[in-house]
Amino acid sequence: MQVNFLSYVQLTSSALPSLTDSKGSLVVVSSLLGRVPTSFSSPYSAAKFALDSFFSSLRRELDVQEVNVAITMCVLGLRDHASAAEGVRGITRVRAAPGPKAALAVIRGGATRASGVFYPWGSRLLCLLRSWMPHSRAWFVRQELNITTPAAA
Repeated sequence: MQVNFLSYVQLTSSALPSLTDSKGSLVVVSSLLGRVPTSFSSPYSAAKFALDSFFSSLRRELDVQEVNVAITMCVLGLRDHASAAEGVRGITRVRAAPGPKAALAVIRGGATRASGVFYPWGSRLLCLLRSWMPHSRAWFVRQELNITTPAAA
């Protein structure tokens, strides 16, 4: 929680007065697991859900106060860096997206002051499925897991 949520809140609290004066932008890099929960990620997902809720609420508060600070929420799926690959090895069948392309999507989103960025594109689809068809989303997520033995009761 400290790294994946509280640090964002502390940095934002410190930077917000300057961003308000300069009509600046916040670019928040989050995870698909902050929108679509999956197995074996409860603490991480909780922190990322909190991140999404905090910045969505802050965006609404700034809008109501007519403060011109853009908040871009970047929702990234699995990327091809060593720590992520090691963390999910043998658990998921999802292919990792190229890190440089994810970085480019984040930069474009921040530069255009977009409210949201999803990379890869399938991340957006999963987020929509969560709202529209939760049972289908659950089925899809289970298909991506590599679980061969049932959990012990």
